[in-house]
Amino acid sequence: MSQWTDSRLLDLLGIDLPIIQAPMAGANDSAMVIAVSRAGGLGSLPCAMLTPEQIRQEVQVIRSATRQPLNLNFFCHQVQAVDSEQESRWKNALQPYYRELGADFDAPTPVSNRAPFDEAGCQLVEELRPEVVSFHFGLPEPALLDRVKATGARVLSSASTVDEALWLEARGCDAVIAMGYEAGGHRAIFLSDDLNTQVGTMALVPQIVDALKVPVIAAGGIGDARGIVAAMALGASAVQLGTAYLFTPEANISAAHHRALRTAKESQTALTNLFTGRPARGIVNRVMREIGPISSLAPAFPRAGGALLPLKAKDDADFANLWSGQALRLGVELPAYELTLRLAEQALAQLKRR
Repeated sequence: MSQWTDSRLLDLLGIDLPIIQAPMAGANDSAMVIAVSRAGGLGSLPCAMLTPEQIRQEVQVIRSATRQPLNLNFFCHQVQAVDSEQESRWKNALQPYYRELGADFDAPTPVSNRAPFDEAGCQLVEELRPEVVSFHFGLPEPALLDRVKATGARVLSSASTVDEALWLEARGCDAVIAMGYEAGGHRAIFLSDDLNTQVGTMALVPQIVDALKVPVIAAGGIGDARGIVAAMALGASAVQLGTAYLFTPEANISAAHHRALRTAKESQTALTNLFTGRPARGIVNRVMREIGPISSLAPAFPRAGGALLPLKAKDDADFANLWSGQALRLGVELPAYELTLRLAEQALAQLKRR
């Protein structure tokens, strides 16, 4: 029998702890998934920046280390046509930095890419049969989603508003991640591009809980056991944490990113579209300060990052994304396995005292 009062999500996903490790494209791989899964949480493998063969290899590593449920995460963005004029304007805006850092401005611009879920991704899910499949930026087209569900996988997706949560539930999500404004990384926003629609976690979670029949997972600004307890008091059945896991040795982040996480203040994150073309929360660095975190010059997702790659190669503190949520000051440097157990044990202790 579960020690947790609300066991709906535990029963749905077949996990022991109501803690989901956020899939962080480029920042986590199989090592983190294995550690969180062994602790009893849900480990998540981000697939948007991996080739099909890389996904197969990572899943093989995970399956050889643990038989706990696995979450494969995919993006569901619509690929936009290349706008050569806009890409040229964007690169020209960065030209002073190329000169300063000695980067070759005339070289072909690298391509910054993230693959949306498509036929190939669906075939992978059918082949690999993960217990959970999660999506970001909405859901895939109905025919693909039906095939995912036919494998027996539980389907999750993220919502940043009540309307998005209702949209996801109506289209078959088994649980919805309520992503508050405080969360690090890419916003889940998909029914609108108006950032004024974005709501903080404390306000968003109970409103989504009241609106839906399926379990709700709280995300954003949750960095310790107090946040887990607060989310559950608001009606969440589980929590999803990302920034907290960036402090673990399993995180694949640069030394500059790690240093920024350890030294930045809670007020030093902002939403920016400079690095990919979609709004995402990260620690403010030089390029965000000098150009402004949101720029109309940035090409559509995910191509904005291409022109920044030569600058990032010269300086990965001032010209790279340093994704982080607002709760970064709560981060502790522990292995992912120990962190997961510690969060659960402390949250349970606090819940029992209530």
